[in-house]
Amino acid sequence: MREIALHLLDIAENSVAAQGRNIRIEVHEDLQSDRLLACVEDDGRGMSAEIAQRVLDPFYTTRTTRKVGLGIPLLKLAAEMSEGGLSLVSEQGKGTRVEVSFRHSHIDRMPLGDLAATFLAVLVSYPQIHWVFVYRATQKDGQTDEFLFDDTELKAELGDMSMTEPEVLGFLRGMLEEGIGAIKL
Repeated sequence: MREIALHLLDIAENSVAAQGRNIRIEVHEDLQSDRLLACVEDDGRGMSAEIAQRVLDPFYTTRTTRKVGLGIPLLKLAAEMSEGGLSLVSEQGKGTRVEVSFRHSHIDRMPLGDLAATFLAVLVSYPQIHWVFVYRATQKDGQTDEFLFDDTELKAELGDMSMTEPEVLGFLRGMLEEGIGAIKL
């Protein structure tokens, strides 16, 4: 994967597979401290300390469709190569939090990618999940702007209407692109 957004998508899908019912994805571009932080947090089944440690090994996976799990190990390596790191905190029965950081200006930092498309993909693919997306940008002068999307109101308003209806999908895409684009650095 060549973009941070695609890694977030992969981790979010892991959260769904872990039976998370509430999943929060946060991205913070901070030019003042020259950091880019991203986090996916869920309330899924979590992992034991031993399994959480093994998840960082590229030759370990719980999936039956392939014998390697490269997503998190590759993201960790990419973060470390750009003066950052990755932390994974998990507790059985309570959920998992994966947080990654990069030096924002590092020449080897992978691009952020299309956050709006990533958020839209998980939102419409897993409508049974409560999704919260946060994109925050801090300028060099310290001014911070934030776009927060919580799907609770949207789902209440839609009722039984599917988010994949063309009009709804177009509205969602526009809202996410506009919200993120309004504060993107």
